[in-house]
Amino acid sequence: MSVLTRDEALSRAELLDVLGYAVDLDLTTGDETFESHTVIRFTARTGADTFVELKPAELRSVTLDGKSLDPAKLSGNRFPLKKLKAGEHELRVEATMRYSRTGEGMHRFTDPADGETYVYTQLFLDDVQRVYAAFDQPDLKAAFDVTVKAPEGWTVLANGVTEALGEGRWRAATTPPISTYLMAVAAGPWHSLRTDHHGLPLGLHCRRSLAAHLEADADELFEITRQCYDRYHEQFTEPYPFDSYDQAFVPEFNAGAMENPGLVTFRDEFVYRSAVTDTERQTRAMVMAHEMAHMWFGNLVTLRWWDDIWLNESFAEYMGYRTTADATRFTGPWTEFGVSRKAWGYDADQRPTTHPVAPDAVPDTASALLNFDGISYAKGASALRQLVVWLGEDDFLAGINTHFTRHKFANATLADFIDSLASATDRDVHAWADAWLRTTGVDTLTPVVAGAGSAHTLTVEHAGTRPHRIAVGVYDDDAGSLVPRPRLDLDVPQSAPGDLGKKPALLLLNDGDLTYAKVRFDADSFATVRARLGTLPDPLTRAVVWNALRDAVRDGELPAGAYLETARTHLPRETDLAVTEAVLTFAVGELAGRYLTPEERPGALTSICLLCKDIVRRTEDGDSPGLRLIAVRHFIDVAQHPDTIAAWLADGTVPGGPELDPDLRWRILARLAVLGATDETAIAGELERDPSATGEEGAARCRAALPDADAKERAWAAMFSSDDLSNYLLTATAQGFWQPEQADLLRPYVARFYTDAVPVAERRGPAIAQAVGRWAFPAYAVDTENLRLGETCLAEGDPTPALRRKLADQLDDLGRVLKARGV
Repeated sequence: MSVLTRDEALSRAELLDVLGYAVDLDLTTGDETFESHTVIRFTARTGADTFVELKPAELRSVTLDGKSLDPAKLSGNRFPLKKLKAGEHELRVEATMRYSRTGEGMHRFTDPADGETYVYTQLFLDDVQRVYAAFDQPDLKAAFDVTVKAPEGWTVLANGVTEALGEGRWRAATTPPISTYLMAVAAGPWHSLRTDHHGLPLGLHCRRSLAAHLEADADELFEITRQCYDRYHEQFTEPYPFDSYDQAFVPEFNAGAMENPGLVTFRDEFVYRSAVTDTERQTRAMVMAHEMAHMWFGNLVTLRWWDDIWLNESFAEYMGYRTTADATRFTGPWTEFGVSRKAWGYDADQRPTTHPVAPDAVPDTASALLNFDGISYAKGASALRQLVVWLGEDDFLAGINTHFTRHKFANATLADFIDSLASATDRDVHAWADAWLRTTGVDTLTPVVAGAGSAHTLTVEHAGTRPHRIAVGVYDDDAGSLVPRPRLDLDVPQSAPGDLGKKPALLLLNDGDLTYAKVRFDADSFATVRARLGTLPDPLTRAVVWNALRDAVRDGELPAGAYLETARTHLPRETDLAVTEAVLTFAVGELAGRYLTPEERPGALTSICLLCKDIVRRTEDGDSPGLRLIAVRHFIDVAQHPDTIAAWLADGTVPGGPELDPDLRWRILARLAVLGATDETAIAGELERDPSATGEEGAARCRAALPDADAKERAWAAMFSSDDLSNYLLTATAQGFWQPEQADLLRPYVARFYTDAVPVAERRGPAIAQAVGRWAFPAYAVDTENLRLGETCLAEGDPTPALRRKLADQLDDLGRVLKARGV
């Protein structure tokens, strides 16, 4: 299949104006395919050749201005339109299209809990072509009229308010001009809850088997929706631009959510069927705020070409965290961002595959998909947060509103965005953009303290090129607790050293986490961190410190064992959920799993186990159920002997709580599988107890984790030799497969991964390629042979772009771990 190049898109945008789409879908024709009829009205400015895109199972007819064209002219995903005359045209395309099981195009899912079937579209970036014929590029916006025929008993959701016409026919209200990738349909026997806010219809939708769980959270979900809507209307001068706001929680969704105008789709893990922490609820609220921000930045104003995808995502990411913090009950979004989300950007930005936040060139759609990463989200949001600090909130919002007004229902570029910001300030926004958005890598800030007595100064050594406006935390040790002095505000590079007065016990650069940079400690401050970290009063400050320690481990400047000792000392007293979760996740997955040697792993697991026990004991009074749940989860993950967790599973509860819900039961069973303390009979019995989609994933994960040669071979064949697994079932199988405790059994599969990953990625497409590259990669095998095999695959194996990117990132991380180990 051909990818669309930027030059082709520019040429087609100069040639065509698209007036409107009429898309009619028939979802009643079977389990494998559906019918797609598309009418495109467009104008050609001059006489020329062009093409329309689609990926049909069968192209049945094409008619241009009443004249039939030969369907056999379809070449890959392009149908040529030759010798167009200047003027208005009508193109009609009738095709049979395939349903997807990979979360791309029109995804079809049958719920094992009750046998009900659901379908939904996911059309980013170029999966439009799997559903309807289109001039598929973001700057050819048009109005959409969508009609759908669905089985009786189904509800059809779309970008606009839908109307049931009878006999399974549905019609959606005409949309304003939107990009092709934003057209959306979700159909099935949804459980729906509806209300309105300031006259705007609001809806929540999920599978019927999740109805009780959606009902339990409906008040919170609607409240967050209203709070975000009101906050955005306080800040944005353009009103919400669509006729309704539905939020559908859909199965087997690859991303967190998708910002389809008027119909946001979310992964339905956000409908919680088991206990979660308040930080997880906060993350759900942030995603909701993020997607609503897209209604303005992304939908009302849309990127012209995919080089500006960062602008969509960075803005929504920044506004999502900011609005959750400002408008909802949640108080810790920026702490979670600093200790967890931001690391996604830092890690991506230090790999060979890094790119500027605003890349100089994205030559085609395949390249664009690779930039949908931690740089576009976390680094971009960090840059915007620094921009607001530097520019001022009022000028930032004034510039944003100018941007919306200038480009509403149209397309814009980075240059347009910067011009809009520049119109609201005297500052040199263009120079700021060049320094922050056109460069790669992470700056490093290191404090240098000089002086004596009560006359000390601070100089910040700056490795990097970007200007930073930061706060410096200054802390004194008062009877074993760290007490803050007033923060220092500094611009880096400095014009002169900063005055400290008496030397503090701890000097923390970027306190408050307002910039994007790695920070280091002076020797005295580092000693204080090791001894007093847990006494820092602000969780965001503690997040900055923990992130600095994480960076130091990854850079080989702090031994993994020293990080673990610091966690063992301070985490039992930690009160913040996000900090506790992030530190334990890094300790279990990266330190015990990779940075420490196989010989050191048992001791590390024992240390983490004791740490979790400390937290469990501290939370026996029931005042901190979130901390207790985090500790219980990680205790299960590091168990080296089955007796305790097997007893929990048999009793159905952890002594003193919590009772075991389905997620905890599957978590325990998966660890028992790794330890060889369960079998297929127990797994089948648990699946009978929980015959849900999540149950099927849990069973797949457990079966792949069994330390048995036949079980491993069956799991491998399911992932690589068959295309039967959905995206979620493939991911679950891969998550269970590689286990450090099973190194001898798994060793032959390391080489097989590189042989088998390439064809499955080619065969099944980008979503599966990314899943294979992320979850099926043998990360446990920290050795030079794994690195050599991977580098050979990149050089000689010809992996698809999506798989190549994942492999390059994984191998760079592997090389970093080897370097930290001194190999």
